[in-house]
Amino acid sequence: MCGIAGAIDLRAQREFPASRLLAMTGAITHRGPDDEHIHIEPGLVLGARRLSIVDLAGGRQPLCNEDGSVWVTQNGEIFEYPELQQELLARGHALSTRCDTELWVHLYEDLGEGMFAKTRGQFAVALWDRKTRTLILGRDRVGICPLHYAEVDGWLLWGSEIKALLASRMIEARPDRKGIDLFFNTFCAGTSRTFFEGIKMIPPGHYLLVRNGRVELKQYWDLDFPDAGSERKLDDPTPLVDELEHLMRLAVERRLRGDVPVVSYISGGLDSTVVLGLSSRERGYAVPSFTIGLDRAGPDERSHSAESAAALGSRLTTITLNRADIVNAYPELIRAAEGPVMDSACACLMRLAGAVHQQGYKVVLTGEGADEALAGYAWFKTQKIRDILLRRFGPTIPGAIRSLVLGMMGGDRAHLPDRFPIQGVRTAQQDIYDLLAQARSFLYSGDMWHQLGDHSIYDDLGIHHDRFRNWAPLNQSLYVGYKVMLAGLLLNGKGDRVAMNSSVEARYPLLDDDVIAFSTTIAPEYKLHRFTDKWLLRQVAARTLPAKIANRPKTMFRASRSEAFLDKNRPDWVDQLLSRESLEATGYFDPEGVARERASLVRYPRITPKRIIMDLSLTCVLATQLWHHTFFGGGLCDLPAWAPAPLRLPAPASLDVLTPLEAACSPRA
Repeated sequence: MCGIAGAIDLRAQREFPASRLLAMTGAITHRGPDDEHIHIEPGLVLGARRLSIVDLAGGRQPLCNEDGSVWVTQNGEIFEYPELQQELLARGHALSTRCDTELWVHLYEDLGEGMFAKTRGQFAVALWDRKTRTLILGRDRVGICPLHYAEVDGWLLWGSEIKALLASRMIEARPDRKGIDLFFNTFCAGTSRTFFEGIKMIPPGHYLLVRNGRVELKQYWDLDFPDAGSERKLDDPTPLVDELEHLMRLAVERRLRGDVPVVSYISGGLDSTVVLGLSSRERGYAVPSFTIGLDRAGPDERSHSAESAAALGSRLTTITLNRADIVNAYPELIRAAEGPVMDSACACLMRLAGAVHQQGYKVVLTGEGADEALAGYAWFKTQKIRDILLRRFGPTIPGAIRSLVLGMMGGDRAHLPDRFPIQGVRTAQQDIYDLLAQARSFLYSGDMWHQLGDHSIYDDLGIHHDRFRNWAPLNQSLYVGYKVMLAGLLLNGKGDRVAMNSSVEARYPLLDDDVIAFSTTIAPEYKLHRFTDKWLLRQVAARTLPAKIANRPKTMFRASRSEAFLDKNRPDWVDQLLSRESLEATGYFDPEGVARERASLVRYPRITPKRIIMDLSLTCVLATQLWHHTFFGGGLCDLPAWAPAPLRLPAPASLDVLTPLEAACSPRA
């Protein structure tokens, strides 16, 4: 992983100061502490901070092709780089490094925009073709590596993080209330709309094409499933188990590539243990593992993690956190995530990445992605129950249950979404989305509702697949999971941001292109078999793990939320952010409503929808207030606010400048 930033003039070929570009790359130093380099030519600048993983000595970015006419910066990895290098050499290309980043310029020479069909991995890339004055900004298929952009004064600026854009001092930080509302409806960040007005994110599987001052968003990949009833189904599923195991072995092998050691996260659950087992088998020795223990701050999986690590012979490092540790980590989490985060487990993973970094590692494997591919979440089971009721009794019973649960929640239903808001379909996630939407009526201010108007968050989810209604209901829900929760939370505030905050690259074998493609083709019963989640993965696990581990039930890793922030030993900044003065200053929330729900929370029975949802929503309120304080000048509490560093001049060794005369002449070598 690295951090990239840059700018292109959409009007002419004006100069972009090196000091401004270095401020942008300097704001993301944590993403690439090993090196910094920039390339400048008329109307175009590229900058990179490097975390050296492949070709440690020769992979400095930006990199160019043989004649210097095509330049590239990349955050992330092309995992099949050894095979692609051999293909390119056989076609007559000259490679000056062993680094996977260089492959982009040669693939572009051969394939143009079609290069994305050959690039399998996790990446955000900026590629510049000087001859045609074409810029391509692209992002990997599922959204592992972020890439943001904004237009201002005729310039298009981009960066791995929003902090890079703000550090240019050309873009003013302004809150986007529609982005906040998406968060309160789904507890996830958007994958196109951000929390900052005017700053967008390139969606997964898309790229920007910039030419002649025009900026066009194009899609090169999307998830797809067979029509319902035409999925792969065998009398004996053993060949499917064999195939999945083979694909997972290949996926792990690819993600062990590089010139630095690789370690693994482990929770004691199925997914991460399988990844640890396969990586250790591939390496020929037990890969070191890292886990989190919670001290009265949520479900504690230390015993499961220790049991799994011991079964595989892995040296285990355990980081133990209590409620105070989680609360105290939150300000750093919000700075890293650049938006409000509801899931306090993200703070735990941020501390875990810090432990990986402290031991000198740069790359960690994780089991994320199995729940999306193979139906690992509880709401897929509730959907199955709902579908059974629908087939037996028609829509009356499911509709009555929805009304009953919303009635127990209470509140104003004026802003409740349609019962079937995504292409006329009610997916598994909709039950909780409805409750989250209802909770807003207790918390939003009148001005917030006015600013939102009739905007629907479902317009921002990016779910427009023209075959969506043809798929089996479970696959429809899996698709929504990939688009919303995976990209908007698990790979964002719980993935890239918390790992790269400590200069650690997280890799995801279960998000391998071939693993995903295989999982889309198989029948739903191999994913959710009766009420056994991830059934096919469990068959793979049974071949290499003890039965008690392979059959261990799914436990969602979660840490204390509002109860930690409302603990009697909470820090002063919690009350400061939730004070009437601070709530009125931001204008998002009703001070009386927040105070009422905060006081009432402990009185709600723990298993009621109201208690569960208000726990989530009050955490969202606090996180939003903290985010506003952090990025909009402070003033709400005693914590420091983030601010861009002063502009700085480049060191000669970090600067590559092409003059207007050189740009007009034949390309240089």
